[in-house]
Amino acid sequence: MGTFMGGVKSFGVTFSHMFKKTVTTEYPEKPDATAPRYHGRHILNRWPDGLEKCIGCELCAWACPADAIFVEGGDNTDDQRFSPGERYASNYQINYARCIFCGLCIEACPTRSLTMSNEYELARDSRQDLIFTKEQLLAPLLPGMEQPPHAMRLGATEKDYYLGAMSNPGTSAGAETR
Repeated sequence: MGTFMGGVKSFGVTFSHMFKKTVTTEYPEKPDATAPRYHGRHILNRWPDGLEKCIGCELCAWACPADAIFVEGGDNTDDQRFSPGERYASNYQINYARCIFCGLCIEACPTRSLTMSNEYELARDSRQDLIFTKEQLLAPLLPGMEQPPHAMRLGATEKDYYLGAMSNPGTSAGAETR
């Protein structure tokens, strides 16, 4: 008797869904908007003068539980300056075949250089294409920005960059365009 009632209950669920209005999403032509706090593809942000915010500290790689991030730091010189501090990320890679989009890398970033966009279309034909390099992750240059390497434009020292950012955390430039 119990198996008979179980079968009737399961048909009840089926019949209740048969008469509901169907919802069709025209995905490739009209994709649905994501939630504002959706965790999608990562972005490496820039300062308003075009210098990179990433200082190559590798804290994001240490925080990643899936071991999907590889960072290799390099030293800035007066002739070759990519970030305001002493160091910059000379090599930065995220393997999206391993990434679980948890956001722990963003929490670990001391300079707020790493953020996540709403972009979710990351499917590729090969696994090698799922490894995003620094060039693919960097925010685009906006008008008024200059391609690094160049001298610091927002102040004489790196303190002029980082101390002002704490009172105005919205100084990341370029991430808003994606």
